[in-house]
Amino acid sequence: MMKRPLLCALVLAMAALPAAAATLVKTYSYFPVGGRTLDDIETQLTKHGPRVKSTGMRHPGATQMAFTTHVGYAENATSCRIVAATVTVKVKVILPEWRRPRKADAGVRLFWDTLSSDIKRHEERHVEIAKNHAGALENALKASYPQKTCQEAKAKAAEITAAMLARHDQDQLRFDRVESVNFESRIIRLLRYRMERIENGRLPPT
Repeated sequence: MMKRPLLCALVLAMAALPAAAATLVKTYSYFPVGGRTLDDIETQLTKHGPRVKSTGMRHPGATQMAFTTHVGYAENATSCRIVAATVTVKVKVILPEWRRPRKADAGVRLFWDTLSSDIKRHEERHVEIAKNHAGALENALKASYPQKTCQEAKAKAAEITAAMLARHDQDQLRFDRVESVNFESRIIRLLRYRMERIENGRLPPT
């Protein structure tokens, strides 16, 4: 059993350190998309895009996530508390890669550049949401109150983790709903913006 002076010194040392951000491990994967026209590309995305569990459908992009939590405990004669918590979130971003034909129409190229950039932005936002919740989970674990036993402290850690991951899932779904509603207007706005920049010479033609 850890002696009280040593436990107090450990707790004070942990409190003096700045809150560490959660660890993010990110990789990318690409799936090929063929086609010469917009209809071709849409068909290819529908056929080859990653299947998302939450919808059961194929999407033009996806982000796979896995949270891993490591918690350290310290026990004294009357209680047990969390003295360390590290959360790692591993993400795999899956994006489309167009095998562009040599003589693809300029309008199709412009649309693809706009669409693919928006898909990447969308998935990167999923990564950001995951990292933010991982950091919040770390902080919540470190801030939890001592329990009578380490078994109870572990149960409390599991409760905190489950609640935070459920909140994470809700926020991801909420983000997807908002993005879906605004998709068409957003793409039209982005296309107009890119066309204006090309016309003004601020963006090279695709």
